[in-house]
Amino acid sequence: MKRKIVIAAVTAAVLVGGGTATAVALAGGESHGPADRSSTASDGSARVTVGDAARAAVGAVPGTVTEAELDDEDGRLVWELEVYGSDKSWHDVTVDPGNGKVLGQHVDHDDDGDRHAPRETSVTLDEAAGAALRSVPGTVTSVELEDHDGRSGRAVHWEVDVRGEDGGKHERDVDAKTAKVTADRSDDGHGDDGDDD
Repeated sequence: MKRKIVIAAVTAAVLVGGGTATAVALAGGESHGPADRSSTASDGSARVTVGDAARAAVGAVPGTVTEAELDDEDGRLVWELEVYGSDKSWHDVTVDPGNGKVLGQHVDHDDDGDRHAPRETSVTLDEAAGAALRSVPGTVTSVELEDHDGRSGRAVHWEVDVRGEDGGKHERDVDAKTAKVTADRSDDGHGDDGDDD
């Protein structure tokens, strides 16, 4: 139930602000930083777009944001971002969705050694979210860079989940070089309209 309320609040923020909303999941859900309550809008929605959250994250930890998700952490709405730092380590960063301040960041020690440095992309996380929203209007709930170092045979792409204005879940792949948007065929298609754009 809380998740539905959060998604509805994010939808309202996107529609009013014209921005995109996404964030990255923190490993273990912990934050090492100030325990301030997030300063969201009075209706509980995020005022900070995914692009602003990503800029705040790389301001704290220089590097590349590879994943983002707006999430409820211990009863508060936060942006959770994953950053591959210029120090060659993976970092989890939490950003306040109301004012864009970094609430906490730490090195992800849960890395199982299977991750590698992300390849260069022409399309940013923010641009991928915008492209997905042009394909299917609604609210971006998650953005993740899918870069399997060529092992999957698929091009490097952004995987974007959108809660559509119709209430359905739509998954889009956005090519990381061209921004071409397609329906995600690797998913079972629950709620996806299946259209290629």
